[in-house]
Amino acid sequence: MSSRSEIGHNQNVANFEDLISRCSGFGANYNPNFNAIKLGNLNTLRANALNTLSATSAAKMAYESAVNDREIVFKPLKKLATRIMNALKASGVSELVIKDARSINYKIQGVRVKAISENETEAEKAKHISVSRQSFDSMMEHYSRLIDLLGSIPDYQPNEAELSVTGLNTLLSNMKASNTAVINTTTTMLNAIIERNLLLYNKENGLVLIANEVKFYVKSVFGTTSQEYKEVRTIKFTRRKIN
Repeated sequence: MSSRSEIGHNQNVANFEDLISRCSGFGANYNPNFNAIKLGNLNTLRANALNTLSATSAAKMAYESAVNDREIVFKPLKKLATRIMNALKASGVSELVIKDARSINYKIQGVRVKAISENETEAEKAKHISVSRQSFDSMMEHYSRLIDLLGSIPDYQPNEAELSVTGLNTLLSNMKASNTAVINTTTTMLNAIIERNLLLYNKENGLVLIANEVKFYVKSVFGTTSQEYKEVRTIKFTRRKIN
């Protein structure tokens, strides 16, 4: 589901196409001297805007897919840790060893990862992504410590493959790979957002600024009360801060 902010970006670009169409309809009377608002350059800017919207959407989809994949990989961890504790207790090890393992298990069970809300702003989502990553890093760290502990215990030799040290390390490798995928897609997504925001909202040559320059030109040529100016004046563009 697209967030409200994403819809706003798309609407700005859609409205820019509408603005170009109106200006094109004015024929030879639309003949600005300012290079940036000439029809050819307006169409180029629109094409670039569409490309950056597409790139941002693709990057977000890749990120969301990586996040979902990571959720699937990490989901069994807490229940698995509980099974490990029971297998360890059934291995005849000392209470001191069990105490050490229990301490690590408590940390695994205590790590919480909150889902990102659609209502969060992009800045809040970026902060949330960072916090979420730290949570998954913590889970891997605790799980890795538990595996190291188990590997040092000769009596821990469960017959269940998934509970063996080898099986546990396989899961750890999958966890690391899924977490790395999220990190990489996060970088791509955030860079795409930066590029989109610069193209649309840059204070020097962003799409929204150029749209307003077009309106001023139409107003200067046809007059404040003209039908031509009324046509472009009603086309709305939403400004957004990019820093």
